[in-house]
Amino acid sequence: MSDTGNKLIGAIKDKGKTLEAEMSFFDHLEALRWHLIRASIAILIFTGFAFGYYEWLFHTVIMGPARNDFWTYRTMCDIGKMLHRDFCFSEMNIKLQNNEMAGQFTLQINSSLLIGITLGIPYLLWEIWRFIRPALHSAERKAATGFVFYATFLFFLGIMFGYYVITPMSVHFLSTYEVSSLIENRPTIDSYLSSVATLTLATGIVFELPIIIYVLATLGVMTPKLMRSSRRYAIVIILIIAAIVTPTPDMMTMTVVSIPLFILYEVSIVVAAMVEKRKLKKPEELANI
Repeated sequence: MSDTGNKLIGAIKDKGKTLEAEMSFFDHLEALRWHLIRASIAILIFTGFAFGYYEWLFHTVIMGPARNDFWTYRTMCDIGKMLHRDFCFSEMNIKLQNNEMAGQFTLQINSSLLIGITLGIPYLLWEIWRFIRPALHSAERKAATGFVFYATFLFFLGIMFGYYVITPMSVHFLSTYEVSSLIENRPTIDSYLSSVATLTLATGIVFELPIIIYVLATLGVMTPKLMRSSRRYAIVIILIIAAIVTPTPDMMTMTVVSIPLFILYEVSIVVAAMVEKRKLKKPEELANI
């Protein structure tokens, strides 16, 4: 009878621990839900702002790479004049079309949402950091200080590079390329917006490579030694990524895109080395982690 009672008491204790763990898990889910709700509200606010000022955003930002007086085209032409070379882009005459009844209204909503998401990324990262921060030890918090700043900086650096370098070169090439003079290029507004958004956002995500390497190095998946020994393979992968990101076959565009990726890879090696150095601290220092 005593053994049966002990087993019963043990079962009740185990059940209590299980319920406590489940409650803790659901508490974390609830906390994460509110973090995501606040981030969604911020994105909706930015979306509403973009929707309200859409006329200026459309003509100045979205249609910027389709205009002949865009900053990139003027800068390339000025550089060419200084080097006594012709870097000036030919005149573009892009005529967009809409084939759907609600196409322009859908365009305004979709592009406003894309702008809202882009501007809301820093706040989303901050909410994610607020969620994971309590689970970190003091040394881990110290090591991860600046996560939101660096992730945001790299993302918008990639956005700017994609918007001012990759997008105008791709738009110019694709809009002026023709198989025959009998075919007139008249892309739909959805096709144009999709190209601009994909090239810009994809570059912003690619520029997060050092942050990704930091996480992988912290988990022990990536090491600086492995990255140095794999540099030749990384070069091939970078060239493939550059070819995918830039839908143009010319080597100049691929080279312009590849150079920042090579730099990011080398920076990622330095980041992985810093993480490894931190892991090789004295035992008494690691005991505080």
